[in-house]
Amino acid sequence: MNNYYLFNRKAALAVFLSGAMALNACTDHNQEPDNTAKLVDRSVNPSLLKALPGFEDLKITTLISSDDVLPESPGFIYGAQPDGGAFVKNPNGEGFIMINNHEIHQSVSRVFLDKDIKPVKGEYIVDYEGGQWRLCSATLATPQEHGFGPLFLTAGESGAESMTHAIDIFAPADKKNKSRTVSAFGKWSAENAVPLPKDAFPGKTVIIIGEDDTNGQLVAYVTETVGDLLTGKLYALRRAGNNPSPVETDMTKGNVYDVEFVPFDDVKTSTGAQLQAQTVAKKMIQFARVEDIDYRKGGNGVGREIYFTATGVSEADKVTPVTGKNMWGRVYQLKFDAADPLKGKLQIVMDGEDRPGNFIVNPDNICVTKDYVYVQEDGDSFYKMNDHDGTIWQYNIVTKESKAMLQMNHRRSDPTFNAKYNSVNNNSLSTWEYGAMIDISDVVGIPETFMINLHPHTWQDNKYLSADGSGLSSNKEGGQTVIVRGIKQ
Repeated sequence: MNNYYLFNRKAALAVFLSGAMALNACTDHNQEPDNTAKLVDRSVNPSLLKALPGFEDLKITTLISSDDVLPESPGFIYGAQPDGGAFVKNPNGEGFIMINNHEIHQSVSRVFLDKDIKPVKGEYIVDYEGGQWRLCSATLATPQEHGFGPLFLTAGESGAESMTHAIDIFAPADKKNKSRTVSAFGKWSAENAVPLPKDAFPGKTVIIIGEDDTNGQLVAYVTETVGDLLTGKLYALRRAGNNPSPVETDMTKGNVYDVEFVPFDDVKTSTGAQLQAQTVAKKMIQFARVEDIDYRKGGNGVGREIYFTATGVSEADKVTPVTGKNMWGRVYQLKFDAADPLKGKLQIVMDGEDRPGNFIVNPDNICVTKDYVYVQEDGDSFYKMNDHDGTIWQYNIVTKESKAMLQMNHRRSDPTFNAKYNSVNNNSLSTWEYGAMIDISDVVGIPETFMINLHPHTWQDNKYLSADGSGLSSNKEGGQTVIVRGIKQ
């Protein structure tokens, strides 16, 4: 086990040191010659996404959907709820490899694409049994970006006792392997585990974990040895000062708060419930569901600036806020102290409460580039005041302006489309949600090119049952991944 976490895989390392990678945390590197002709529809299913006014120049093409039959693996089904992912060059030849969690199936798929970005083969490298918990967002740690790896860090989210896996995406499929969990990260209903870039705190590895619970935390794993996933210490965020308030709504937009990370005790021997009890006793901030996290791109230590979503919660009536918790969703910015990963300044940069139902609604996944934050809604909480389908918002870091950029395309007025893709709850808004949004520009050699995963929950058919082959998942949804060109970095 120790040797596994030393990350000594030479062939994969050489590929990543050459710069051929993309992460769930978006990347921003110099571009190769334009290969735009490769961006054509690859799926038999139509795109389930559309551009909004002001963004008509975006080009959306399908990459893969659940009805597609891949020539080298005709029995493979691209399963429901593709969420956290990675997109890399194939180290064994031409083409690419795409890795995706399939949340509801507790599984991870591996799809091989040819040099023209066309899917040709698919398999599952983790199935329902091996995944153990719902697998949501994920981040691919690489030597080039983070100083260690390559390892796919995918967080379990099925209650307080869930754990994070560290998976070698180039290894032979080992679908039922349960030994890849990282005990030093603790037990959480976690959404993602995101390592900061290696230049954020040279000589250290800092990994930020979001706990997706009503009393959620922003957790930090810190080690003095780059790439050590065994002996580091675990902390969570707290307001600084005497008698700090742990109440989320005690913080308001327009203010900046001094914060610190305080340590947990006995992480490896504690249950998730015991860690939760420590967060209360130590007055750590109790966010309304910390989901996805990403850091700003650009090098030179700018990765010490991170953004994360607190999705928000309401009472059962979908109208009344929960006392002490944000309801509509927030996006926070945390700037770490340049000399100390345990200190920083926190502020709210987007708050759904500014325009309830007409702005961000339950933000979940997040993607940060050099100049923008892309915020993806998980609006299937069905708040009664919500007036739109699931949307991706573009937040300009410099101007602080927010614009609605992309939206789910339900086509409810089209009877044929409606019957297939809106077969359940077809009169409800925001029944679909997003998975990962990944900048793949540097990998495919096409500027401003992003991969986006979609969860069209109302698209259901028995032929998609247990897509991972385990026979253990009863979910029968379809899933889709699209490519969008023209998104600003």
